[in-house]
Amino acid sequence: MLYHYTDFAAFDGIIRCAELRLNNILNMNDTSEMRLFMKGLCKAVTDRLRRDGEMDNVRKTQAFFQKELREEFHYSAYAACFSKYRDDAAQWDRYGHSGQGVCIAFHEYLLHKMIGGAVSLQKVYYQKDMRSHRLVNEFYALIKESNNFSENLPQMQDLMNDAWVQSAAYKHPSFASEREFRLVVSPFITNEFAIEPKYHVSSERIKKYYPLDLNRMCGKLDMRLSDLVGEIIIGPTSPQSLPILQDYLADCGLNILRDRVHLSECPLRNPTT
Repeated sequence: MLYHYTDFAAFDGIIRCAELRLNNILNMNDTSEMRLFMKGLCKAVTDRLRRDGEMDNVRKTQAFFQKELREEFHYSAYAACFSKYRDDAAQWDRYGHSGQGVCIAFHEYLLHKMIGGAVSLQKVYYQKDMRSHRLVNEFYALIKESNNFSENLPQMQDLMNDAWVQSAAYKHPSFASEREFRLVVSPFITNEFAIEPKYHVSSERIKKYYPLDLNRMCGKLDMRLSDLVGEIIIGPTSPQSLPILQDYLADCGLNILRDRVHLSECPLRNPTT
C-alpha cells in the first residue's frame, strides 16, 4: 500500500470528484527540491572532467547547469505524494492537517499499472551524492566526445531534460524517514503531455495544479475507483464521525468502501490541548 495523508477538502476531491491534484514540487516543504539533484549531478560531472584536466569543459558545464537552474520554474514537476508508512505520527502531523485530516491507502501495484506517458510513479531517494547516477556517465561521455562543448547540441538538451525529470525523485537526506513515493508529471515534455492545468484561487494567491482523472485512468484497466482504494483512516485528532463518513461514501456511490474506514490508533496529541 501507498498512503496519502491529506485534509478532508482534498479527500472530497479525490473521492467525490475522482480527481487527484498534482502540485508544484518547487512549492513543497523541502526547499532543495529538484535543485539538490541538479547541483549534485553538475558536481559529479565536473569533478570527473577536472580529474582529466578539462578545465574549459568544467567552466562550460558549470555555466550550462547554472543557466538551467535559473529557469527552474520552466522545468517544474508536479506531484502527489505518498508514504510507505501506515498511520504514522510524523505523516499525520506534517501532511494530515496536524492529525485532523484523513489518510487514503492506495494499492501500489494498481498505481504502477495506471501510469504511462508523462505520468510516472517514482520512489524518492534521499541523497546528495550523485556520482553513481547513470546521467553522470552520459553527460561525461557526450562532453568528451564533442570536439567543442555546446549546450545547443540536441543530445545535450535531451540529457538535460532527462535530468530535470529525474530530479523530482531526489530529496534532502533529512527527509529520509518519510519513505516517499510520488505520482509525477513533467509538463515541459510537451510531446507527451496531454493534461490541462487548473488553478486554485484562494484569498491569498492563485496556485496552478494538474488534475489526474482517476475514473478515466481506472477505466482503462477495466476497474473502478473503489478497487484502487484499500483503506481510509480518520486522523487521530479529527472530530470526524465514522458513521457520517461511511454515509458520505455511500452517497458518493462508493458503499463498498464503508467497511474499509478505520479510526487512527496513533496517540498524537491534539494541537489545541
